[in-house]
Amino acid sequence: MKIFTKKSLLAAAISSACLFTALPTFAEVTANAGVSSNYIWRGLTQTANESAVQGGIDYASESGFYVGTWASNVNYGADDIYSYEHDVYFGYSGESDSLAYDFGYLYYNYDSEADFDFAEIYGSLGMGGFSLTVYLLAHTQADEAEGQDFGFGKASYTSVDYSFEILNGTELGFHAGYHQGDFAEAFNGVEGYVDYGVSIAKDGFSFAITGTDLDDAGADAYDNDAVKFTVGYSMDFEL
Repeated sequence: MKIFTKKSLLAAAISSACLFTALPTFAEVTANAGVSSNYIWRGLTQTANESAVQGGIDYASESGFYVGTWASNVNYGADDIYSYEHDVYFGYSGESDSLAYDFGYLYYNYDSEADFDFAEIYGSLGMGGFSLTVYLLAHTQADEAEGQDFGFGKASYTSVDYSFEILNGTELGFHAGYHQGDFAEAFNGVEGYVDYGVSIAKDGFSFAITGTDLDDAGADAYDNDAVKFTVGYSMDFEL
């Protein structure tokens, strides 16, 4: 996404490394498209470690308001009914002195048979190359099991990121995040966990190394306890 990092293959690989960008000087509509060797979201594969094709469209006004949509193929296993993820989001971003900020709403839509759509609200603050981002569960169509609580704010993801230019427009990024809550466990199939990563990107190309603190769950299609290496390429277009 243009202001939302999921648009970027680098950001997808590094699990939403940074949420905001500087405001455009005028209203604009852009599109994006890309491919990646793996779709990593918050440290976990969303494609059973297979490739992904992704893209979206964004509108950003000079006031700081933005709205957009983004889509990717997903695969959670041979017997799973999920085939796509389609996100819709809107928010407001800007800068005050040296502090950048971004606040918004994000809806995750999946195959209707899955009956597991959900939404989050998010906020991000940044200064220089550092950023702190928090996502809170807003609502979901998924049903709670006994002992679970899918209420507002009962699941969260918090990330800390740092990025900087190292050579001729090449950007190096570091990321650490923590995902927790009953809904996060129900969706991911794992309890609260830490994810981390390092990435490098230039001219649309990206390479990321990501991992988690999850224990070895044995042989499966996900290997979410293992360190993963992801390469990708993305392009942006003005409409």
